[in-house]
Amino acid sequence: MATPSLSWFCFVILLCSAAAEALEGGFSVELIHRDSPKSPFYDPSETPFQRAEKAVRRSIARVRGLRSNDEGDPSADITRVDTDYLINITIGTPPMSIVAIADTGSDLIWTQCPPCKNCFPQVAPWFNPRASSTYAQVDCKSDKCKVFDQSNCSSQGSTCQYSVTYGDKSYSVGNISTDTVGLTTLTGSAVTFPGMVFGCGFDNDGLFSIHTSGIVGLSPGDASLVSQIGGDEGTLFSYCLVPFFSTSKSTSKLTFGSDAALTGDVVTTPLILNSPGPYYYLTLEGISINGKKFEVSGSSGLGAVPGNMVIDSGTTLTWLPSNLYGQIVQAVSEAISLPIVTDPIAGNSLCYRSSGVLKGAPSITVHFTDADVVLNWYNAFFQFKEDITCFSFLPTDDQPIYGNLAQMDFRISYDLTLNNLNFEPFDCAA
Repeated sequence: MATPSLSWFCFVILLCSAAAEALEGGFSVELIHRDSPKSPFYDPSETPFQRAEKAVRRSIARVRGLRSNDEGDPSADITRVDTDYLINITIGTPPMSIVAIADTGSDLIWTQCPPCKNCFPQVAPWFNPRASSTYAQVDCKSDKCKVFDQSNCSSQGSTCQYSVTYGDKSYSVGNISTDTVGLTTLTGSAVTFPGMVFGCGFDNDGLFSIHTSGIVGLSPGDASLVSQIGGDEGTLFSYCLVPFFSTSKSTSKLTFGSDAALTGDVVTTPLILNSPGPYYYLTLEGISINGKKFEVSGSSGLGAVPGNMVIDSGTTLTWLPSNLYGQIVQAVSEAISLPIVTDPIAGNSLCYRSSGVLKGAPSITVHFTDADVVLNWYNAFFQFKEDITCFSFLPTDDQPIYGNLAQMDFRISYDLTLNNLNFEPFDCAA
């Protein structure tokens, strides 16, 4: 797959004007954690620690999906789809509600459509193109067919088709189409975008859930939601993730437009957008434990090179280069005097006999280029069992990832005009 470009444009004048009007001042929508009461995955019989264990297992599986393909193009497989956050959208006229995976590592909006040759089971009805007065298929010779790199002409005619395979070998095949896509804001108003490009999937299989109907891509790719919103405002979005064990009824939120700009205690680092894959990359320079800095070293993709770390809202844990992790975990273990216990899930994390606030947790600062991000203790430690708390960083010899536990209680703003990413400490449950 070719590297996603940043040709942030609208496909038709109608879409540009609608987006500009909708984004005046910006708007926010809910990001629903899959283990929260608002999620269709929510099981009230599960304990918080059972949900925590499931989140860690998803993170381990997802990082495997981000590994490079040693036998070919390292960007041939897109990240695993089993992510932590969901988003509600509507497609069509009249609008049909769809619960989809919100994924910063995917660059296409798609949902299941009849006639399905091979579709995974889902609780909600399929989106029916014939029931929408604004639906249209895309001709394979049109510019809209070129918006997604993995599209081509169908064998039956001039219809534009897409084919995407994820890192866990799940896949979706279907028609590139256009229709009105809508979002409901936190204030209850509807924001609609006519003529938005999306995939109508008729052959979809793999490790998808019955509770979702597709994916909403939030990557820098031209076919993603953030790209297609268009206009000057459409190149700025942010999210604020509520901590995992928060007792607040507040949900995480995703904000588009000028409201996504940060004005508080902000640190800024460059976004690297020309690396392989539909991802957002940062440059990790090192990590400090109680003021002692340990720097990234080496000349490989895991070393101190631009774009050496993916920031991913769909991965729970943070994965560090193995050589850096070894130094960090040694410094953390020296700082905490609590009894060390065996990691009950991942098998190789530093874990302590502890519940609640971790006593003696060291101060941890993550150093990105031009941005020092000071973490809260719960950004770096995660309670897996009632009496076991573990370090939420793990080693990898593949792609390092800055996970969502490290991002919670920060407003994180993506400025795709200036190509930078901004961090602001914030109470996301407020």
